[in-house]
Amino acid sequence: MNILLNNCAVIISGNSWQPGIGDPTILGWLTVFSYFLTAFCYFKCGHKNRRDSWIWWVTGLFLLLLGINKQLDLQSLFTVIAKNIAIEQNWYEQRRSVQKNFIIGLITIVFASFMFFIQGMGRKVKQFILPLFGVVFLLTFIIIRAASFHHVDQLLGWQLAGFRLNWLLELGGISCVAIAAIKQICKTRR
Repeated sequence: MNILLNNCAVIISGNSWQPGIGDPTILGWLTVFSYFLTAFCYFKCGHKNRRDSWIWWVTGLFLLLLGINKQLDLQSLFTVIAKNIAIEQNWYEQRRSVQKNFIIGLITIVFASFMFFIQGMGRKVKQFILPLFGVVFLLTFIIIRAASFHHVDQLLGWQLAGFRLNWLLELGGISCVAIAAIKQICKTRR
């Protein structure tokens, strides 16, 4: 039995996952291209800016991984694994409280990582405010997607002028991060 998960063509047969293209639409591929292009820009900035290179490289790696995940849809694999564990261990009926605790844990880890990242930046936080805003935007989007509650999935599928809210949120976050890299590249060329 094949199902459509979050309007994406990921194949889930029964309680198993098979790799497929997570979002085979034009905007899905545009999003992947945007992740990869922005990651490339960040790697280029990391190469050119020796003092701040770790900030550029870490953010570039984060974007590269998000681009890969966009089409592999690895969170669906995680969901299937968690569902199978819940069924085997007889706590599937209580999954909502486990999901809630998982999201709280994820938010805590993201917040702690973000604070560690900001602390490592020191006084450069102001210089990197736009990419930080974009990363926070993307992390918020990821946490919302990870919640995978039915009403959240319905919200992300909502359309505005023919564009799913899902695409607008993700591409908006990528855009903030990309603008910062493009500005830095232009600055170093002068």
